[in-house]
Amino acid sequence: MRVGRNYYRCYHGVPHQELTIMIVRTLDDLVDTPRDVRGPVWASRRFLLAEDGVGFTLTETTVEAGAEQVLWYKHHVEANYVIEGEGEVEDLASGEVFPLAAGSIYVLDGHERHCLRARTRMRLVCVFTPALTGAETHDADGAYAPPAS
Repeated sequence: MRVGRNYYRCYHGVPHQELTIMIVRTLDDLVDTPRDVRGPVWASRRFLLAEDGVGFTLTETTVEAGAEQVLWYKHHVEANYVIEGEGEVEDLASGEVFPLAAGSIYVLDGHERHCLRARTRMRLVCVFTPALTGAETHDADGAYAPPAS
């Protein structure tokens, strides 16, 4: 849902009224729509996509207990905030393993190839930049294709 609201901006000291568009969505708005993307052990509800024009993607992602996923976002930076569950993330280049639980964040700002292991069902809030289109699928490396120019 988009909700318009008025605000004032000054141009050369003269106030002008403009309309901004606020994006308001609930999780229920996304379920069983093209923004509700699922894999064998995960589900991603995409609140914000490239078409929304904000420059990043925001998702709520769930990963099922026992899942182990090798991922490598070669063309995106991803930040993940764990809001429920326990698991670990391994940097596959260094072998370092980091425990994850509610309140943890991990950020793949160096495009790290990694393995996410969920001990229990995990729920995360994820941010991608550049923004996803929503049609991406993981390739054999666990990556998304580069964004279109």
